[in-house]
Amino acid sequence: MSTYGYARVSTIDQDLSSQVETLKAHGCECVREEKRSGTSRKDRTELGILMDFLKEGDTLMVTRVDRLARSIGDLQDIVRDLRQKGVATEQPIDTSTAAGKAFLDMLGVFAEFETNLRKERQMEGIEKAKARGVYKGRKPSIDTAEIARLKAEGLGATAIAERLGIGRASVYRCLANAHQS
Repeated sequence: MSTYGYARVSTIDQDLSSQVETLKAHGCECVREEKRSGTSRKDRTELGILMDFLKEGDTLMVTRVDRLARSIGDLQDIVRDLRQKGVATEQPIDTSTAAGKAFLDMLGVFAEFETNLRKERQMEGIEKAKARGVYKGRKPSIDTAEIARLKAEGLGATAIAERLGIGRASVYRCLANAHQS
């Protein structure tokens, strides 16, 4: 029976140290750290490792519920998976009772609500910047001219993708866009 911690922030620019310190101070023998969005479980490898590794009698500790998930559906799935394995979550919430489950769900709803508000504010800011002519979007990360040149040399999509270190679907998309122009 061990206590494990999970620390998460959304971007690589953010700092995990205060979460890690808090988790270690509360007895976590191992803390898995992740810099990924909490809006989905997808691509959260450290959480996946913990979910696979935890066993009956272990405890998973997070500093706040929104570190575990920012989607009510994901939060419910994670808690359900942990309970089925006999793993406790270190929060002052007894999810085996109706009131405890409702409270956890409310925390999840507020975490998801906060995410949605942030997205709305971000979109409003982008629209205002576009109206002022300031926002141009992100710079293209794929050199479409290079793709066209390699295609003209007779290389196929797979060879082009491997040479440029990009996905084959990206090559097809660039080639299709070039034909539409």
